This record gives sequence, structure tokens and C-alpha cells, in this order.
Amino acid sequence: MTNTTDLNRDDQVEELLDSGLRRLWYPIAPSWQVKDNPVGITRLGENLVLWRDRDGQVHALADRCPHRGARLSLGWNLGDRVACWYHGVQVNGDGAVDKVPAVSNCPLEGQHTNRVYPVREVQGAIFAYFGDDAQPDPVELELPEALTSDEYSSFLCTAFWKCNYRYALDNVMDPMHGSYLHSASHSMARGEKEAEMKARKTPTGFVFEKTTQRDVNFDWVEFADTGTHWLRLEIPYGDGAGPGPNFGIVGFATPIDEAHTLVFFWRTRKVQGWQRDVWRFMYRTRLEGLHWEVLEQDRIVLENMAPNAREHEFLYQHDTGLSRLRRTLRKEAEKQVAERARAAG
Repeated sequence: MTNTTDLNRDDQVEELLDSGLRRLWYPIAPSWQVKDNPVGITRLGENLVLWRDRDGQVHALADRCPHRGARLSLGWNLGDRVACWYHGVQVNGDGAVDKVPAVSNCPLEGQHTNRVYPVREVQGAIFAYFGDDAQPDPVELELPEALTSDEYSSFLCTAFWKCNYRYALDNVMDPMHGSYLHSASHSMARGEKEAEMKARKTPTGFVFEKTTQRDVNFDWVEFADTGTHWLRLEIPYGDGAGPGPNFGIVGFATPIDEAHTLVFFWRTRKVQGWQRDVWRFMYRTRLEGLHWEVLEQDRIVLENMAPNAREHEFLYQHDTGLSRLRRTLRKEAEKQVAERARAAG
């Protein structure tokens, strides 16, 4: 006899996987998107309002006025708080109602009504922490050296894809597709179209790599869990791409909802001084358009996957990396669902 509790638990796990794991930091917007006016966004199926105070610090709250439910993002930025367009109710960066201008001594004032999302800005992107009832406080956020060291220069690219974020993760965790989908690319037209692959454990995740080829094509990818989930890879450049070592990519896939994803890709290179200047000039004038073409190829394939594609797959050896990543995510989802149930009593 099937246990209905187990069925319900399985549904919750699948729902959590589709919407995005909690207890993680996610990049939610490029920094340039948040200026003077409040900005409304949806991430992990949750509506947020973002704004900057007078010191330039970004704040993030649940995008809902506690009075009637209007979007705070439609209102005004008052510095340390936002005011609702509908009736002027003011909610501060701590999620508390500062003022209800239409009523004297309103009991709503002083109440903490809106969820607060901890935020950090790193390398041109705004990260937010999405907790849950079992772990609401933010975990430590650690990012790869390419995003934290002054020895690297980087460009941030963001793109909107009409697919579930797990397809985007699978795509990056699949080095072999570079030799086929991107075979006409300026940087991925070389190397063998057949390879043996293996997974190698790291302190924060694992590397999935070709065993017989290195620094020729898209030959390896790293997944890490460091308070956020990121993927890292390298693409070798020819001599015509300027000074410096291989071109690096650090990627994140942030769920908007179950059917849409915002991808963040930092294109990085370890260069300083005049080499840095040359690399940045060449990237903007020659390489950036080529890299957008590669991303567009990924987008077209992923947005046109067959319905319920993951339910009808026949995976083989080259898919060991994405299978391992899927197991990692599912195990964490099962843990979070179980701990939520215990926390709820």
C-alpha cells in the first residue's frame, strides 16, 4: 500500500527542485538595473522590490504593501523606505511599516510586515539570500577566485531564457555539447568529437572532465556549493584573442519561476596592467558578439526541448556529470523538505 505522506513528500521535493532550492544565495539582478526608482522582480517564484538608499545600498523586501497588497515596486523611493503608490503606506528596509499617512496612530505602524531578503553586491550583480523557516538566517557566501581577486578582469552577461533553470545547469554540466552545438564557434571548433569522461571530487563539489583532452575545447566544468551554486569552466583562446591565459566562465542559473530562468555568466581572464587593457578592448570590439552567438545557440536548444524532456531521456557516459549534479540537488531538496516538516511540528 502506498503511503500518502511519502507521495506528498515526493511532490514537495519536485516542487522545490522546480522553483529553486532555498538556503542559498542567488544573483537576482545586474547592479545597473537598480537605480533611483524601486524595481519589482520575480525570483524563485517570489516577488521582490529592490531599491537603493541614499548611500547606494540595495534593499530587498517582499513586493507587497501590507495594507491592500499593491506592489510596493510601483511606488516611491524615500531613501531608507519605499512608499506605496496606492495609499502612501511606507515600509522601511527592515520590513517594518514606518508610516501610514492617511490615518493618525494607525496600529499598522511599527509592525514588521514584509519579508526581508539579505543582499550583497559583487562584481556588478546583486545577490540575495533565500532562506526558509528551518534556516532563515543567511549562510556564508563564498565566490570563486575569478570573482573576488584583483588579478582577474571580468565582464558580466545576463540573459533571459524561457526554460526551467535545471535545463540551464544541465547544459553547462555537459562539456561534450561544445564540440557539436558550438562546432562553428571561434573557440570551440577544435578537438575530438569523441571522449571519455570522468568525475573528480573537490572540497566544495566536483569536476567533470574529458580524460584525453585538455585546453583544446570545452574540456571540463566544475560545480561548487559555497553558500551559492556556481559552475566554472575554461575555453582556450587562439593567439588572435590577445594576451593572457584561457578565457574563463563563472555561471549561475537563477529561477524566475518554474518556466523561466535568468542566467548570469561572468567572462573572466587572469590579466593585469597593459594586458588587462588589451583584453578588455578586444573583448568589447571583437569577442563579445561571438560569445553572444554561443549563448544564443544554447538558448534556442533549451527553449525548444521536447515536453517533459527529462522524463524520456536515454543518458550515456557523457551525461555522468549532469546525473551527479541532479542527484546532489535532489538530495538537498529532500533534506530541506524533511527539515521543514520537522520545524512545522
